[in-house]
Amino acid sequence: MDLYYIPSSGPCRAVEMTAKALGVELNKKFLNLRKGEQFTPEFKKLNPQHTVPTLVDGDFILWESRVIMMYLCEKFDTAKKWYPECPKLRAIVQHRMIFDLSTLYQSFADYYYPTLLWGKPVDHTKLKNIENAFKVFNILLEGKQFAAGDSVSIADISLLATVTNFDALKFDFSKYPNVAAWYERCKTAVPGYAENFEACKIFEKIFRGKL
Repeated sequence: MDLYYIPSSGPCRAVEMTAKALGVELNKKFLNLRKGEQFTPEFKKLNPQHTVPTLVDGDFILWESRVIMMYLCEKFDTAKKWYPECPKLRAIVQHRMIFDLSTLYQSFADYYYPTLLWGKPVDHTKLKNIENAFKVFNILLEGKQFAAGDSVSIADISLLATVTNFDALKFDFSKYPNVAAWYERCKTAVPGYAENFEACKIFEKIFRGKL
């Protein structure tokens, strides 16, 4: 099973942590986006949106990290630990993953990427979106050990990859005690966290000083 990826990408790291949690060995293929390898005819045949992560499982091709995570769980999580069968619990897991995609991760991308990737001035008005996202996340965690309840799930993996990005860029979690406590729990509950954070150091090294 091939995974086209870049180490600094939060979504790619989420897929890697999911695979590690499930004991799945991935054949990782680094795609050099700076050299435009995502636009080669060969890769565009696999993924016309030329994005990472992209998973190739035989003749089955899939992209979008959270969908890949669900697919890996459907195929390999026989104990249903990471992606529960109960419709209500599964819906909560899916909600938290979509919250990550549409709100938390999006707030990171909107605030940091224009400066980090393209050298544009920081738009401080967008910091409010980050604060609002963390306020909501803090509320969602009230009375819970993990994102979807008291059991760890792929929702935590998705959110952990995003929160680690913020941590690498020294974001202050102290105003969000539930998030801070959840983050500490995830460091031991999610296999592959250490490698995830190590990859974030690469992310930090590339972009340090640009803000």
